[in-house]
Parts: sequence; C-alpha cells; structure tokens
Amino acid sequence: MAYPPLVYYGTVAEYRLHYERIYCNHSITTFDGIDVRFRKERFDHCFCESTMRSQVKDAFSSERAQRIDWIKYALEDPNAELYVGWDKKKKKHDPSHRVALVVNDYIVVIRIRNNKTAQFVTAYVADTPSTLAKIKGSPKWVPLKNQSR
Repeated sequence: MAYPPLVYYGTVAEYRLHYERIYCNHSITTFDGIDVRFRKERFDHCFCESTMRSQVKDAFSSERAQRIDWIKYALEDPNAELYVGWDKKKKKHDPSHRVALVVNDYIVVIRIRNNKTAQFVTAYVADTPSTLAKIKGSPKWVPLKNQSR
C-alpha cells in the first residue's frame, strides 16, 4: 500500500482545518471493519509534542503534522502490525488500546469501544529505538471479542 506524500502548510490553522475536514466530519473504517471517530480536540494531542520529553505537549510538531494523511492509510492498511497499547496511569497493557505500526515506524493509536467502533487517540513516528522496541515488545492485539477479560 503506497502512503500519500507529506502535507506542507504554512500555519497550524491550515493543518487544523485539514484534520477537521478529512477526519472529524465522518468516521474512517479500518481494514478489519472498525469505524474510527475523530474529535476536534484530539488535534493538539496528536500534532504537538513535548520539547522536554515530559507529559506537557508544548510545541507544534511539523513532523507529525506533515503525516496527517497517513492516519487514514494506517487505519486502512491490512499489513499494519497490531499491538496492545500501554496504560501509563495503570502501568500495564490495555487491550482496549490498539497500536498500528506501519511504514517508516509510523504509529496510530485508537481506543476500541466495542468490536465495531473506536476513538482516535494519537499518531506519531516512533523516533527512538527504545520506543519502537517497547511497542514491538507488547502483546499482539486481537479483537476484544476474542480476548478474555
């Protein structure tokens, strides 16, 4: 699956409008049939990052924003590697969080509500070997109906 070219805008407002137009007006269906919904307020979480590697996202990330169109492709990519996400607060894996790892170490995270719907959480490039190792060291994700809880 060929991923789209990077998107270049001059302002954060242009990226925000692009995100709202492409994602917030309708859901995107994953390759395995899950409808993912996007909220306008997730823009800052997705396209900003911490300059101090803390929990505070204080700077717009052009690297993240340029891959704005990759989110849809990653969700629709049947070749994506799927992993269980990590809950920082509980310090354990959370099977309701699905991490898709695709080309160029790009990651899209969704929160599964049920076997048919999900909420978009974030997307980013795994920019360090340790980040990538943590993700690949996570359990493989399987649909919630197949998980024992």
